[in-house]
Amino acid sequence: MLVLKDNSSVVSSIWVLMLVNHFDVIVIGAGASGLMCALSAGQRGRRVLVLDRSNKVGKKILMSGGGRCNFTNLLIEPDCFISDNPHFCKSALQRYTQWDFLTLIEKHGIAYHEREHGQLFCDHSAKDVLKMLLDECAEAAVDIRSHCEISNVKSRQEDDFSKTAGESNFSLQTSLGDFSAESLVVATGGLSIPTMGSSGFGYDLAQQFGLQLTPRRAGLVPFMFSDAMKGLCENLAGIAVEVSLEIDNVTENKSASFTEKLLFTHRGLSGPVVLQLSNYWQQGETISINLLPGFDLDELLKSAKQTKPKTVLRTSLFEFLPKKLVLELEALLWPECKDRPLAELPDEKLESIATALSQWKLKPSATEGYRTAEVTLGGVSTSELSSKTMESKRCPGLYFIGEVVDVSGHLGGFNFQWAWSSASAAGQYV
Repeated sequence: MLVLKDNSSVVSSIWVLMLVNHFDVIVIGAGASGLMCALSAGQRGRRVLVLDRSNKVGKKILMSGGGRCNFTNLLIEPDCFISDNPHFCKSALQRYTQWDFLTLIEKHGIAYHEREHGQLFCDHSAKDVLKMLLDECAEAAVDIRSHCEISNVKSRQEDDFSKTAGESNFSLQTSLGDFSAESLVVATGGLSIPTMGSSGFGYDLAQQFGLQLTPRRAGLVPFMFSDAMKGLCENLAGIAVEVSLEIDNVTENKSASFTEKLLFTHRGLSGPVVLQLSNYWQQGETISINLLPGFDLDELLKSAKQTKPKTVLRTSLFEFLPKKLVLELEALLWPECKDRPLAELPDEKLESIATALSQWKLKPSATEGYRTAEVTLGGVSTSELSSKTMESKRCPGLYFIGEVVDVSGHLGGFNFQWAWSSASAAGQYV
């Protein structure tokens, strides 16, 4: 009888352990989309576990927006997102909008402000947004565990088991033990900023379960140069100017034109306008810069010739552009007549200079890559997922949300809104 009792105790302990380690939903990744999905599912009464490999959850939230977190944008439109299927994002964005997230922000009393182009930032700190998400998760009894390395993920489908209601679809082997769940949500992010813990784990999982991937590359990332432009950028490092920027003579990218601040750096060109255009730029393409958007430069220079004939060109341009930039442009574009008064310059020469300033053509050698990229373009193909639920069409119970999916937004809070919207969509169905 003692043996029976001992065996019974062992079996009972194993059963209790299985119950403890089984969840309705396991979310891989405790970033913006992962936490939002977890709290959404938890609020529905689902038992949720979030696993993250880093030592601290929400790292990208904390560093975003210079520590103020540009958490959404007032001007969310599908046209501000890039995907092989531009219609895919519409369903999630319509069902969980920027106004819905603002309601959550205001519920927690987080002070915020609007900047240019509809961008919304915390008044105080990105920590406010992370705390809000963690508080919501705690209220919904979500279990969050960090320092977790996942070594193996298996599905019943892989083993060709028939699905029985209430049984586990997925089992995970991790450094914190073995876990199982009916639904598995992949919210691992992309490849951008690897120092924040990003990896290709989500893409590996997608391929393991037979899902197709679209090509991935760095987005919202500065340009670098290897020609004479590199030295010019070094000389002008720290100078910022508002310009219009577009890709030159590429029909498919003609719609990609932005007017925002450009920043010269020791490595090349950065600033919001460059980050925006980098989402559309392909290796080998030339970019075109209009240094004085909103002005007719040809008319401006000819007018200066009439009103200030004894003035040299650089003096007229000092009114509109930083002095150091004008001097570099002078040495580059009109060195032979830099000291001649405007009255002595033929109209044809002024037209040529006006064209050079409004269509300054440059060819970046590359971008800075994933090291500084704010987002990863491409990812899990949207053809593999339901736009309503974010669930895999091939593997029931498997969901992909956020940056790991082939949906990327413009700079200015759009990628956060995609995280909130895609996570909410999945959270209603897991």
